[in-house]
Amino acid sequence: MFWDNLTVAAKFFIEISVELTILFIGITFLVGLIQEYVPDETIKRALGGRNKVIGSILGAGFGAITPFCSCSTIPLLLGMLKAGAPFAAAMAFLFSSPLLNPVIISLFVILLGWKVTALYFVVVFMSTIAIGLLLDWLGFSNQIKPVAVVRNRCACEQDTNAKSRIQRSAVFAFSLFRQLMPYLLLGAGIGAFIHGFVPTEVITRIAGPSNPLAVPVAAIIGVPIYIRAETMIPIGLALIEKGMSVGAVLALIIGGAGASIPELTLLSSIFKKRLLTAFVITVFSIAVIAGYLANLLTL
Repeated sequence: MFWDNLTVAAKFFIEISVELTILFIGITFLVGLIQEYVPDETIKRALGGRNKVIGSILGAGFGAITPFCSCSTIPLLLGMLKAGAPFAAAMAFLFSSPLLNPVIISLFVILLGWKVTALYFVVVFMSTIAIGLLLDWLGFSNQIKPVAVVRNRCACEQDTNAKSRIQRSAVFAFSLFRQLMPYLLLGAGIGAFIHGFVPTEVITRIAGPSNPLAVPVAAIIGVPIYIRAETMIPIGLALIEKGMSVGAVLALIIGGAGASIPELTLLSSIFKKRLLTAFVITVFSIAVIAGYLANLLTL
């Protein structure tokens, strides 16, 4: 029995590791190319208009296509605010950037199917726009601390010929893969162990579709812990195959990717307590809503 389980786990680990590696490098290379042709200054100028709704839509869209900029999300957020971007647009960018990661979306399509992925994208994209506008309407724009923006010149602001852009995108993709490879392999390893050795009945009883509290509990667990989505997706696939509801997995991923402790620590340096609290509540709410809708879709 042990060797049979080990064989199943090893097969799962190899298949998922190879699949994620190829997909991750390919999609990240494309993201690098997008970032080469959509620099930070372009984003700031585009979001600087007076129409808050359009600005929020653009903010959510830019957040979705610029998740791995070497000039990180939070300094870019500060830069947007300093450049005069509407508060609602900046908040939409902040929420969408970690949750609508092109790599995550691509992995969702491969591992969970296009229906769940489309639902996830639509719910999160619309939620980030609505929440940005709501926070602006409630007057949270005065909850930003006065912080100086100090940013180094990005590599993407250097040579602009096509060959240089392609080379930097390739370097970007492989460099990022080397940094995140341990997380991908860790996730694949944990997922393989769950797939091969954890009894289906245990997961089904705790977090299966029949447990109405599985989604909010997963969201609560995800919010305070630091789980990279790239790590969680192979784990989530194994959990789903063992009986965990798709909604609970989505809630766990959204909670972990959207409000990790390192991110909250950074945000606490620029957000006052009310806005930081609203940020956490928002991520939790998006996780729960997306989770329950995913469960309805997969019934």
